[in-house]
Amino acid sequence: MAGAGSRLVKAGRPAGDGVSVNPPVHRASTFVFQTLAAFDRVAKTPFDAPFYGRVGTPTSFAFEEAMAELEGGHRAIAYPSGLAAITAVFLAFLKAGDHVLIVDSCYGPTRRTADRTLGRMGVSASYYDPALGAGIADLIRPETRLIFLESPGTGTFEVQDVPASAAVARARGIATAIDATWATPLFLRPLALGVDVSIHAATKYIAGHSDAMLGVATVNAERYDDLRRTTQDLGYVAGSEEVNLGLRGLRTLEARLMRHQSSALAVAGWLAARPEVGRVFYPALPGAPGHELWRRDFTGASGLFSIELPGMGAERLAAMVDGLTWFKIGFSWGGYESLALPAHPETRQHPAWTGTGPVLRLHVGLEDPADLIADLKAGLARAAG
Repeated sequence: MAGAGSRLVKAGRPAGDGVSVNPPVHRASTFVFQTLAAFDRVAKTPFDAPFYGRVGTPTSFAFEEAMAELEGGHRAIAYPSGLAAITAVFLAFLKAGDHVLIVDSCYGPTRRTADRTLGRMGVSASYYDPALGAGIADLIRPETRLIFLESPGTGTFEVQDVPASAAVARARGIATAIDATWATPLFLRPLALGVDVSIHAATKYIAGHSDAMLGVATVNAERYDDLRRTTQDLGYVAGSEEVNLGLRGLRTLEARLMRHQSSALAVAGWLAARPEVGRVFYPALPGAPGHELWRRDFTGASGLFSIELPGMGAERLAAMVDGLTWFKIGFSWGGYESLALPAHPETRQHPAWTGTGPVLRLHVGLEDPADLIADLKAGLARAAG
Protein backbone atom coordinates (compact mmCIF):
# COMPACT_ATOMS: atom_id res chain seq x y z
CA MET A 1 0.00 0.00 0.00
CA ALA A 2 1.21 3.49 -0.83
CA GLY A 3 2.16 5.82 1.99
CA ALA A 4 -0.43 7.97 3.71
CA GLY A 5 0.78 11.18 2.11
CA SER A 6 0.64 9.67 -1.35
CA ARG A 7 -2.88 8.37 -0.80
CA LEU A 8 -4.05 11.76 0.50
CA VAL A 9 -2.77 13.43 -2.65
CA LYS A 10 -4.37 10.93 -5.02
CA ALA A 11 -7.66 9.92 -3.41
CA GLY A 12 -10.81 11.21 -5.11
CA ARG A 13 -8.98 12.84 -8.00
CA PRO A 14 -10.09 12.43 -11.63
CA ALA A 15 -8.02 10.23 -13.96
CA GLY A 16 -7.29 10.51 -17.67
CA ASP A 17 -5.76 13.00 -20.06
CA GLY A 18 -6.48 16.70 -19.99
CA VAL A 19 -8.33 16.68 -16.64
CA SER A 20 -7.88 19.27 -13.92
CA VAL A 21 -5.79 18.41 -10.88
CA ASN A 22 -8.80 19.16 -8.67
CA PRO A 23 -12.32 17.92 -9.38
CA PRO A 24 -14.56 20.77 -10.58
CA VAL A 25 -17.00 22.29 -8.12
CA HIS A 26 -20.49 21.34 -9.31
CA ARG A 27 -23.06 23.80 -7.99
CA ALA A 28 -26.12 21.89 -9.04
CA SER A 29 -29.54 20.84 -7.85
CA THR A 30 -30.88 19.49 -11.14
CA PHE A 31 -29.27 17.06 -13.57
CA VAL A 32 -31.11 16.56 -16.83
CA PHE A 33 -31.44 13.47 -19.03
CA GLN A 34 -32.12 12.99 -22.72
CA THR A 35 -34.57 10.11 -22.36
CA LEU A 36 -36.91 8.63 -19.79
CA ALA A 37 -35.02 5.36 -20.13
CA ALA A 38 -31.78 7.04 -19.11
CA PHE A 39 -33.51 8.80 -16.23
CA ASP A 40 -35.04 5.54 -14.98
CA ARG A 41 -31.73 3.71 -15.27
CA VAL A 42 -29.87 6.22 -13.09
CA ALA A 43 -32.81 6.46 -10.68
CA LYS A 44 -32.17 2.85 -9.64
CA THR A 45 -28.75 3.81 -8.24
CA PRO A 46 -29.09 7.53 -7.35
CA PHE A 47 -26.02 7.53 -5.08
CA ASP A 48 -23.64 6.28 -7.75
CA ALA A 49 -23.93 8.98 -10.43
CA PRO A 50 -25.39 12.48 -10.81
CA PHE A 51 -29.17 12.25 -10.42
CA TYR A 52 -30.37 15.00 -8.08
CA GLY A 53 -28.27 17.43 -6.04
CA ARG A 54 -29.64 16.31 -2.70
CA VAL A 55 -28.24 12.79 -3.16
CA GLY A 56 -24.89 13.88 -4.54
CA THR A 57 -22.93 15.80 -7.13
CA PRO A 58 -19.66 14.82 -8.81
CA THR A 59 -17.90 17.00 -6.21
CA SER A 60 -19.44 15.23 -3.23
CA PHE A 61 -18.90 11.83 -4.86
CA ALA A 62 -15.18 12.66 -5.19
CA PHE A 63 -14.94 13.59 -1.50
CA GLU A 64 -16.85 10.50 -0.41
CA GLU A 65 -14.69 8.28 -2.61
CA ALA A 66 -11.55 9.77 -1.10
CA MET A 67 -12.77 9.30 2.47
CA ALA A 68 -13.85 5.70 1.86
CA GLU A 69 -10.43 4.90 0.42
CA LEU A 70 -8.55 6.56 3.28
CA GLU A 71 -10.67 4.86 5.94
CA GLY A 72 -10.73 1.45 4.25
CA GLY A 73 -14.54 1.44 4.17
CA HIS A 74 -17.24 0.36 1.75
CA ARG A 75 -18.68 3.85 1.15
CA ALA A 76 -18.62 7.28 2.75
CA ILE A 77 -21.44 9.82 3.03
CA ALA A 78 -20.92 13.58 3.34
CA TYR A 79 -23.05 15.65 5.74
CA PRO A 80 -23.54 19.36 6.43
CA SER A 81 -21.74 19.01 9.80
CA GLY A 82 -20.19 16.44 12.10
CA LEU A 83 -23.23 16.55 14.37
CA ALA A 84 -25.47 15.89 11.37
CA ALA A 85 -23.43 12.76 10.67
CA ILE A 86 -23.79 11.64 14.29
CA THR A 87 -27.54 12.27 14.22
CA ALA A 88 -27.92 10.29 10.99
CA VAL A 89 -26.11 7.35 12.57
CA PHE A 90 -28.39 7.48 15.62
CA LEU A 91 -31.52 7.55 13.48
CA ALA A 92 -30.25 4.84 11.13
CA PHE A 93 -29.77 2.25 13.85
CA LEU A 94 -32.23 3.21 16.60
CA LYS A 95 -36.01 3.25 16.92
CA ALA A 96 -38.57 3.60 19.71
CA GLY A 97 -37.90 1.11 22.48
CA ASP A 98 -34.23 0.66 21.62
CA HIS A 99 -31.25 1.35 23.86
CA VAL A 100 -27.91 2.97 22.97
CA LEU A 101 -24.67 2.89 24.97
CA ILE A 102 -22.64 6.10 24.63
CA VAL A 103 -19.22 6.76 26.09
CA ASP A 104 -19.48 9.28 28.94
CA SER A 105 -16.59 11.33 27.54
CA CYS A 106 -18.48 12.09 24.32
CA TYR A 107 -18.77 15.43 22.56
CA GLY A 108 -21.35 17.58 24.36
CA PRO A 109 -23.81 17.94 21.45
CA THR A 110 -23.76 14.15 21.04
CA ARG A 111 -25.10 13.83 24.58
CA ARG A 112 -27.62 16.60 24.02
CA THR A 113 -28.94 14.94 20.86
CA ALA A 114 -29.20 11.59 22.60
CA ASP A 115 -30.97 12.97 25.67
CA ARG A 116 -33.26 15.38 23.86
CA THR A 117 -34.02 14.07 20.37
CA LEU A 118 -33.61 10.35 20.96
CA GLY A 119 -35.44 10.71 24.27
CA ARG A 120 -38.46 12.17 22.49
CA MET A 121 -38.36 9.19 20.14
CA GLY A 122 -38.54 6.70 23.00
CA VAL A 123 -34.89 5.63 22.73
CA SER A 124 -33.06 5.25 26.04
CA ALA A 125 -29.39 6.22 26.33
CA SER A 126 -26.90 5.05 28.95
CA TYR A 127 -23.42 6.50 29.40
CA TYR A 128 -20.45 4.28 30.18
CA ASP A 129 -16.92 4.61 31.50
CA PRO A 130 -14.45 4.95 28.61
CA ALA A 131 -12.10 2.56 30.42
CA LEU A 132 -14.54 -0.38 30.23
CA GLY A 133 -13.23 -2.06 27.08
CA ALA A 134 -14.65 -5.56 26.86
CA GLY A 135 -16.40 -4.91 30.19
CA ILE A 136 -19.06 -3.07 28.23
CA ALA A 137 -20.67 -6.50 27.80
CA ASP A 138 -22.09 -6.15 31.32
CA LEU A 139 -24.09 -3.05 30.28
CA ILE A 140 -25.72 -4.51 27.20
CA ARG A 141 -29.48 -5.01 27.39
CA PRO A 142 -31.71 -7.13 25.17
CA GLU A 143 -32.85 -3.90 23.46
CA THR A 144 -29.32 -2.45 22.94
CA ARG A 145 -28.85 -1.72 19.24
CA LEU A 146 -25.87 0.66 19.10
CA ILE A 147 -22.63 1.30 20.95
CA PHE A 148 -21.23 4.78 20.34
CA LEU A 149 -17.54 5.38 21.01
CA GLU A 150 -15.28 8.41 20.94
CA SER A 151 -11.52 7.98 21.29
CA PRO A 152 -9.88 10.01 22.62
CA GLY A 153 -12.83 11.48 24.49
CA THR A 154 -13.80 15.13 24.56
CA GLY A 155 -12.18 17.37 27.15
CA THR A 156 -10.09 14.83 29.04
CA PHE A 157 -9.02 12.63 26.12
CA GLU A 158 -9.57 9.13 27.48
CA VAL A 159 -8.45 6.46 25.00
CA GLN A 160 -10.87 3.56 24.63
CA ASP A 161 -10.02 -0.07 23.91
CA VAL A 162 -11.84 0.17 20.60
CA PRO A 163 -11.14 -3.38 19.31
CA ALA A 164 -12.36 -4.94 22.57
CA SER A 165 -15.64 -3.02 22.58
CA ALA A 166 -16.18 -3.61 18.87
CA ALA A 167 -15.65 -7.36 19.31
CA VAL A 168 -18.26 -7.49 22.08
CA ALA A 169 -20.76 -5.67 19.88
CA ARG A 170 -20.11 -7.76 16.78
CA ALA A 171 -20.57 -11.01 18.69
CA ARG A 172 -24.05 -9.81 19.65
CA GLY A 173 -25.06 -8.24 16.33
CA ILE A 174 -24.96 -4.71 17.75
CA ALA A 175 -23.89 -1.82 15.52
CA THR A 176 -20.90 0.31 16.51
CA ALA A 177 -19.97 3.86 15.58
CA ILE A 178 -17.10 6.10 16.65
CA ASP A 179 -16.41 9.80 16.60
CA ALA A 180 -12.80 9.69 15.36
CA THR A 181 -12.40 13.40 14.61
CA TRP A 182 -9.35 13.93 16.88
CA ALA A 183 -7.16 11.46 15.01
CA THR A 184 -8.44 11.89 11.44
CA PRO A 185 -8.14 8.94 9.03
CA LEU A 186 -4.40 9.59 8.99
CA PHE A 187 -3.82 8.49 12.59
CA LEU A 188 -6.66 6.03 13.26
CA ARG A 189 -8.61 3.61 11.04
CA PRO A 190 -11.54 2.45 13.18
CA LEU A 191 -13.06 0.11 10.58
CA ALA A 192 -9.87 -1.94 10.63
CA LEU A 193 -10.39 -2.28 14.41
CA GLY A 194 -13.88 -3.74 13.93
CA VAL A 195 -16.08 -0.62 14.12
CA ASP A 196 -18.99 -0.35 11.66
CA VAL A 197 -19.10 3.44 11.17
CA SER A 198 -16.31 6.02 11.50
CA ILE A 199 -17.51 9.62 11.88
CA HIS A 200 -15.54 12.82 11.40
CA ALA A 201 -16.41 16.44 11.92
CA ALA A 202 -14.58 17.37 8.73
CA THR A 203 -15.12 20.97 9.81
CA LYS A 204 -11.97 20.44 11.86
CA TYR A 205 -8.71 18.90 10.65
CA ILE A 206 -9.98 17.61 7.32
CA ALA A 207 -11.09 21.03 6.04
CA GLY A 208 -8.37 22.49 8.21
CA HIS A 209 -8.83 26.22 7.73
CA SER A 210 -11.84 27.15 9.93
CA ASP A 211 -13.86 28.09 6.87
CA ALA A 212 -16.29 25.20 6.31
CA MET A 213 -18.96 23.18 8.12
CA LEU A 214 -18.74 19.56 6.99
CA GLY A 215 -19.23 16.03 8.30
CA VAL A 216 -18.59 12.57 6.91
CA ALA A 217 -19.34 9.00 7.93
CA THR A 218 -17.52 6.04 6.43
CA VAL A 219 -19.35 2.73 6.78
CA ASN A 220 -18.79 -0.94 6.06
CA ALA A 221 -20.89 -2.86 3.55
CA GLU A 222 -23.04 -4.49 6.23
CA ARG A 223 -24.37 -1.20 7.60
CA TYR A 224 -24.25 0.98 4.48
CA ASP A 225 -27.83 0.59 3.22
CA ASP A 226 -29.37 1.51 6.58
CA LEU A 227 -27.26 4.64 6.87
CA ARG A 228 -27.74 5.71 3.26
CA ARG A 229 -31.53 5.29 3.35
CA THR A 230 -31.79 7.29 6.58
CA THR A 231 -29.61 10.06 5.15
CA GLN A 232 -31.87 10.22 2.12
CA ASP A 233 -34.99 10.40 4.29
CA LEU A 234 -33.53 13.22 6.40
CA GLY A 235 -32.71 15.29 3.34
CA TYR A 236 -29.15 15.84 4.52
CA VAL A 237 -26.83 17.26 1.88
CA ALA A 238 -23.38 18.78 2.13
CA GLY A 239 -22.88 21.83 -0.04
CA SER A 240 -20.62 21.63 -3.08
CA GLU A 241 -18.37 24.42 -1.83
CA GLU A 242 -17.92 22.67 1.52
CA VAL A 243 -17.04 19.25 0.10
CA ASN A 244 -14.59 20.99 -2.22
CA LEU A 245 -12.94 22.55 0.82
CA GLY A 246 -12.84 19.09 2.39
CA LEU A 247 -11.05 17.74 -0.68
CA ARG A 248 -8.63 20.66 -0.59
CA GLY A 249 -7.89 19.98 3.06
CA LEU A 250 -7.18 16.30 2.48
CA ARG A 251 -4.27 17.15 0.18
CA THR A 252 -2.33 18.88 2.95
CA LEU A 253 -3.65 16.89 5.92
CA GLU A 254 -0.45 14.97 6.59
CA ALA A 255 1.79 18.02 6.40
CA ARG A 256 -0.47 20.00 8.73
CA LEU A 257 -1.01 17.21 11.24
CA MET A 258 2.68 16.44 11.56
CA ARG A 259 3.23 20.10 12.49
CA HIS A 260 0.26 20.09 14.88
CA GLN A 261 1.65 16.95 16.50
CA SER A 262 5.24 18.13 16.92
CA SER A 263 4.16 21.50 18.28
CA ALA A 264 1.60 19.96 20.64
CA LEU A 265 4.20 17.58 22.04
CA ALA A 266 6.51 20.54 22.70
CA VAL A 267 3.80 22.63 24.35
CA ALA A 268 2.32 19.71 26.34
CA GLY A 269 5.77 18.67 27.54
CA TRP A 270 6.50 22.20 28.72
CA LEU A 271 3.17 22.42 30.52
CA ALA A 272 3.70 19.04 32.21
CA ALA A 273 6.75 20.47 33.96
CA ARG A 274 4.97 23.58 35.23
CA PRO A 275 4.03 23.62 38.94
CA GLU A 276 0.70 25.35 38.16
CA VAL A 277 -0.43 22.40 36.01
CA GLY A 278 -1.82 19.35 37.76
CA ARG A 279 -2.34 17.04 34.79
CA VAL A 280 -1.89 17.16 31.04
CA PHE A 281 -4.49 15.14 29.14
CA TYR A 282 -2.66 14.27 25.92
CA PRO A 283 -2.45 10.57 25.04
CA ALA A 284 0.75 10.99 23.03
CA LEU A 285 2.63 12.25 26.09
CA PRO A 286 4.52 9.41 27.83
CA GLY A 287 2.90 8.69 31.18
CA ALA A 288 -0.42 10.25 30.20
CA PRO A 289 -3.62 8.25 30.79
CA GLY A 290 -4.29 5.96 27.83
CA HIS A 291 -0.78 6.28 26.41
CA GLU A 292 -0.29 2.54 25.90
CA LEU A 293 -3.61 2.10 24.10
CA TRP A 294 -2.77 5.14 22.00
CA ARG A 295 0.57 3.59 21.02
CA ARG A 296 -1.15 0.33 20.09
CA ASP A 297 -4.02 1.68 17.95
CA PHE A 298 -2.95 5.12 16.70
CA THR A 299 -0.17 6.15 14.37
CA GLY A 300 0.03 9.75 15.55
CA ALA A 301 -1.59 12.53 17.53
CA SER A 302 -3.26 15.79 16.65
CA GLY A 303 -2.83 19.17 18.32
CA LEU A 304 -5.73 19.06 20.79
CA PHE A 305 -5.33 18.39 24.52
CA SER A 306 -6.30 19.73 27.95
CA ILE A 307 -4.65 20.74 31.18
CA GLU A 308 -5.95 20.75 34.75
CA LEU A 309 -5.15 23.83 36.82
CA PRO A 310 -5.62 22.87 40.51
CA GLY A 311 -6.93 25.57 42.78
CA MET A 312 -7.33 28.15 40.04
CA GLY A 313 -10.59 30.03 40.41
CA ALA A 314 -12.67 31.61 37.67
CA GLU A 315 -11.11 35.07 38.10
CA ARG A 316 -7.56 33.79 37.79
CA LEU A 317 -8.48 31.59 34.83
CA ALA A 318 -9.99 34.58 33.06
CA ALA A 319 -6.83 36.61 33.75
CA MET A 320 -4.80 33.86 32.15
CA VAL A 321 -6.97 33.26 29.09
CA ASP A 322 -8.24 36.76 28.35
CA GLY A 323 -4.75 38.13 27.84
CA LEU A 324 -3.43 35.40 25.56
CA THR A 325 -2.01 36.66 22.27
CA TRP A 326 -1.75 33.56 20.08
CA PHE A 327 -4.43 31.39 21.68
CA LYS A 328 -7.84 32.81 20.81
CA ILE A 329 -11.14 31.95 22.52
CA GLY A 330 -13.60 30.09 20.33
CA PHE A 331 -15.45 26.91 19.53
CA SER A 332 -14.22 24.21 17.22
CA TRP A 333 -10.57 23.39 16.56
CA GLY A 334 -8.52 21.76 13.82
CA GLY A 335 -7.78 24.94 11.93
CA TYR A 336 -4.40 26.57 11.52
CA GLU A 337 -4.95 28.84 14.52
CA SER A 338 -4.44 28.07 18.22
CA LEU A 339 -7.45 28.15 20.53
CA ALA A 340 -8.16 27.99 24.27
CA LEU A 341 -11.51 27.16 25.87
CA PRO A 342 -12.57 25.76 29.26
CA ALA A 343 -13.81 22.18 29.30
CA HIS A 344 -16.36 20.86 31.82
CA PRO A 345 -15.81 17.22 32.76
CA GLU A 346 -17.60 17.81 36.06
CA THR A 347 -20.88 16.98 34.31
CA ARG A 348 -19.83 13.34 33.83
CA GLN A 349 -20.66 10.40 36.04
CA HIS A 350 -18.64 7.48 34.62
CA PRO A 351 -16.26 8.01 36.24
CA ALA A 352 -17.26 11.02 38.29
CA TRP A 353 -14.84 13.92 37.91
CA THR A 354 -12.51 14.27 40.90
CA GLY A 355 -10.32 17.12 39.69
CA THR A 356 -9.43 20.04 41.92
CA GLY A 357 -9.42 22.83 39.40
CA PRO A 358 -10.66 24.00 36.03
CA VAL A 359 -9.75 22.17 32.83
CA LEU A 360 -8.52 24.26 29.93
CA ARG A 361 -8.64 22.78 26.43
CA LEU A 362 -5.90 23.91 24.08
CA HIS A 363 -5.69 23.51 20.34
CA VAL A 364 -2.10 23.96 19.22
CA GLY A 365 -2.15 25.46 15.75
CA LEU A 366 0.55 26.09 13.18
CA GLU A 367 2.22 29.01 14.91
CA ASP A 368 5.80 28.70 16.15
CA PRO A 369 5.70 26.56 19.31
CA ALA A 370 8.14 28.90 21.06
CA ASP A 371 5.63 31.73 20.66
CA LEU A 372 2.82 29.55 22.03
CA ILE A 373 4.89 28.53 25.05
CA ALA A 374 5.79 32.17 25.74
CA ASP A 375 2.10 33.08 25.48
CA LEU A 376 1.11 30.42 28.02
CA LYS A 377 4.00 31.35 30.31
CA ALA A 378 2.79 34.94 30.39
CA GLY A 379 -0.77 33.72 30.99
CA LEU A 380 0.25 31.61 33.97
CA ALA A 381 2.12 34.62 35.36
CA ARG A 382 -1.02 36.77 35.05
CA ALA A 383 -3.04 34.08 36.84
CA ALA A 384 -0.49 33.97 39.66
CA GLY A 385 -0.50 37.76 40.00
